[in-house]
Amino acid sequence: METLNFLMQGFGVAMTPTNLIVALIGTLIGTVVGLLPGLGPINGIALLIPVAFALGLPPETSLILLAAVYLGCEYGGRISSILLNIPGEAATMMTCLDGYPLARQGMAGVALSLSAWSSFIGAFIATCGMVLFSPLLAKWAIAFGPAEYFALMALAILSLSGMAAEKPVKTLVAALFGLAIASVGIDANSGVYRFTFDNVHLADGIDFVILVLGLFSVSELLLLLEQTHHGQVAVKATGRMLFNVREARSVFMVNLRSSVSGFIIGVLPGAGATLASALAYTTEKRMAGADGKFGKGDLRGLAAPETAIGAAVCGNMIPMLTLGIPGSGTTAVMIGALTLYNITPGPLLFQNEPNLVWGLIASLFIANVMLLILNVPMVKMFTKILDVPNWSLAPAIAIITGIGVYAVHATTFDLVLMVCVGIFGYIMRKLDFPLSPLLLGFILGELMETSLRRALSISNGEVGILWQSGISQAIWIVCILMVALPFYRAWRKRRAPKAATV
Repeated sequence: METLNFLMQGFGVAMTPTNLIVALIGTLIGTVVGLLPGLGPINGIALLIPVAFALGLPPETSLILLAAVYLGCEYGGRISSILLNIPGEAATMMTCLDGYPLARQGMAGVALSLSAWSSFIGAFIATCGMVLFSPLLAKWAIAFGPAEYFALMALAILSLSGMAAEKPVKTLVAALFGLAIASVGIDANSGVYRFTFDNVHLADGIDFVILVLGLFSVSELLLLLEQTHHGQVAVKATGRMLFNVREARSVFMVNLRSSVSGFIIGVLPGAGATLASALAYTTEKRMAGADGKFGKGDLRGLAAPETAIGAAVCGNMIPMLTLGIPGSGTTAVMIGALTLYNITPGPLLFQNEPNLVWGLIASLFIANVMLLILNVPMVKMFTKILDVPNWSLAPAIAIITGIGVYAVHATTFDLVLMVCVGIFGYIMRKLDFPLSPLLLGFILGELMETSLRRALSISNGEVGILWQSGISQAIWIVCILMVALPFYRAWRKRRAPKAATV
């Protein structure tokens, strides 16, 4: 009852006219920022912090604005993923796998509306989880040290086999490419330059924005030009713009499972929505088995990552509020915004600033409803992107992509590198190599190496620390099962014909 009283107090804060207007503005800005590839929630929030501070907004209003932008970016990121096969940010690369095939089948409207509904369910369930389990989950998240994180990253890498379908070798090769690219730059521990070829621009490694826009945007642009040259018909949105009850029922259990898993992964500091969407997608693909058409336009393959992303975003808020630890890069920026108001997130925040904390939690419910109301009616407008002819769409994509990359470091080297990465991605796509495992390998590679080095530093090089705790042992058991199950299934298939002949 005390928690409910605090939540009602939070709704009293969030539903003031000023905060409602701010939340609406934040959701609109977030949707637009998420729609533009390469920007993402970190950039959107970073640009708004000085604006909010300059306007003299109180801390709870500023935090509501930033949280609304965060949620809006995750909603907006799916639009370019589904319509153009260009991830708005890292997490939505999993949305491309089945969202874009659905768009190519003329179901762009259904895909957009169902993804918005899935994001709503994920965020709603996760926000309820914030209300009920924040202190408990915060204590659980502390139990994850470097060794546990290394095991978790290993599980994520092994889960790539769930995306392999009929191409396990190519999937593995693509993931190894990603791990190799992640090692470019100065070694944080020794200061040694790795794979930089004496080029100072590579000292900090290859930026994620350059890699994702090169792999997806430039390669997609080249494929678009190739299709135009051969006179192929562009993707068109036909038929219904909204999903029906049957389709919603078919993914309802997927929504529930992905909400829980996404929320749990989101609570872990540093794990984020990218890992949550990947694990949700691969889990559902494994559960679907032979009945699934994952990678070819399966609604479950669309709903799983979108639900997990919505849940992970809200889960990221828990370590930020209860421990003062950023759950993701975006929440790290939000912590920086709070410090401008001399507010330190941590265990005492719930006692010292109840209006701020519970106003933020209540605003997540409100912003989530706003985004659903805004996004579903706008589906028809979003699908108009598909009506733009290739001869004008291609230059627009090229301009947006170039601006997004140039804004990172303001160097022409980044533009040249993006084009080179794009040509490499184009060749991989022509050779039928999946790009998502490469990008996931790149994202997880740095986290995996950092966690391994920290764990070995703590144990003075003793490898046994990697499986000492009960959490890491449980994760390693799951890893072993994931490796063993495909061999077991293959052995069962070989035995079945022999048993039939006997």
